[in-house]
Amino acid sequence: MMGSGVHAVQAVFLLLLVFVAVFAGLARRLKVPYPILLVIAGLLLSFLPGMPRIGLDPDLVFLVFLPPLLYSAAWTLSWREFQRNFVSIAMLAVGLVLFTIVGLAVVAGSLLPGFDWKSAVLLGAVVAATDAIAATSIARRVGLPQRIVDILEAESLVNDGTGLLALQFGLTMLVTGRTPSVIEGLGQLVFLTCGGVAVGLAIGAVVAWFERWVDDGPIEIVISILAPYGAYLLGARMQVSGVMAVIACSMYMSRKSPEYMSPQVRLQTTAVWDALTFILNGIVFVLIGLQLPYVVGQIVGMSRPVLLEYGIGFSALMICLRIAWVFAETYVAYALRRWVRKLDVKPPQPRQVFVIGWGGMRGVLSLAAAISLPYALPGGRTFSQRSMIIYLAFCLIVATLVVQGLTLPWLIRIMGLSESGHTNREEQEARRVLATEAIMHLHRTRSKNRDQSPLFQELIDRYQQRLDAMPLERERSATGLIHQARRNDAILTALQAEREALIRLRDEEQIDDEVLRTLQRELDLAESRVHTGSMIHP
Repeated sequence: MMGSGVHAVQAVFLLLLVFVAVFAGLARRLKVPYPILLVIAGLLLSFLPGMPRIGLDPDLVFLVFLPPLLYSAAWTLSWREFQRNFVSIAMLAVGLVLFTIVGLAVVAGSLLPGFDWKSAVLLGAVVAATDAIAATSIARRVGLPQRIVDILEAESLVNDGTGLLALQFGLTMLVTGRTPSVIEGLGQLVFLTCGGVAVGLAIGAVVAWFERWVDDGPIEIVISILAPYGAYLLGARMQVSGVMAVIACSMYMSRKSPEYMSPQVRLQTTAVWDALTFILNGIVFVLIGLQLPYVVGQIVGMSRPVLLEYGIGFSALMICLRIAWVFAETYVAYALRRWVRKLDVKPPQPRQVFVIGWGGMRGVLSLAAAISLPYALPGGRTFSQRSMIIYLAFCLIVATLVVQGLTLPWLIRIMGLSESGHTNREEQEARRVLATEAIMHLHRTRSKNRDQSPLFQELIDRYQQRLDAMPLERERSATGLIHQARRNDAILTALQAEREALIRLRDEEQIDDEVLRTLQRELDLAESRVHTGSMIHP
């Protein structure tokens, strides 16, 4: 890094924050996903004379950036959609990783200078997994249909574990010369995955139990930041997948959060995590672009045009391998369901299949894995392919983030893949159920208390107006307020009835987790307005 000591680190950190703020603001003006522009900006900045050397430490990625970003990405995953798309996710997260590694082992020896099949396996392990950070940061910003977003995000989270396992096997073969058996590989995969999930669920259960006894925003925010680090480090300590531990912990706590988080704490926590993930994401993507001088400087004996040719050819090969696997896997799975299991399923839509294949973006995890490779092997042999692996990983990251990321909105538009109706129908039905539940609760409360004041009738009338005016529009302020304390109590109990109905709809799988979070935020804001004295309508 630039200089040494605390002041040097502070200067670099502030410089990165300035880059993130400036170029993310520019991306907003240009209506471009900010991760793409930040990578391009990092590339351009790396050419400026006098630009400080800002290296990418693998430990910084794996131990500082990765846990909270994985946690944030997994928090928004829908458990219902994860279950429904499990076969597709597993085939991408496990099958595609293996297919990529085998494909490179077969062809890399004849295409890349100095690569044997073991080096090719290591290269495949480095670049096989898509990046959860990139998928979450870009997929939701380019207008992808929700089902495709769900598949890409879940794939990118799960295949982090399979990719790192493949990297471990690749290093074992390279260092020891021993090739693990298929049984050994599957056993390790099951152990690392199940062990990581068990650790994550245990951490999540303990944290959720503790937070039921705490209703303090700052404390719960600190706990939420500690949770991913605790799950990751404990998973690594127990020699299971820290990645899977973080994902399991986050999904468990996300599902339980409506029960143990108060509305005020939930609003505060969401705001803090939005800012935290934006900062970490921004720094990561700028750092990717700034690595160009380091990556190119590692390779000697090749001209720039030849390097560029290798980078473009390798990136094109990886993209084609993914698209080929996605199409083959999708249609084989359809044939098995249709002709073997005799299920009445709809045929795949080639447009959606192609977009899933095109959406396999790589990110900082691949680059960190490549940089973490050893310089030398036991016996004093130099690992001569290390520099080329880092360079090819960098080229693939830039190609998938920039080229595929920028073309995704265009593909969605020309293929007519806008798919907003499904979620809107679920959300609209959920709004209807919540309003109905609130009306029934108010009627029961009025009858129980034998309260004939106009308070309950006014609130019932307003909820009825919401039902009659679907889709819901923001109500205007009413005049003629009645006694505020009693009115607020009635509103709060009605809002609680809505929350209970909302959780019930989620648990019965009538609505998606995304719909729950959307409506839950509205209810939290409504309760917040009650407590601040600005709430005058249900």
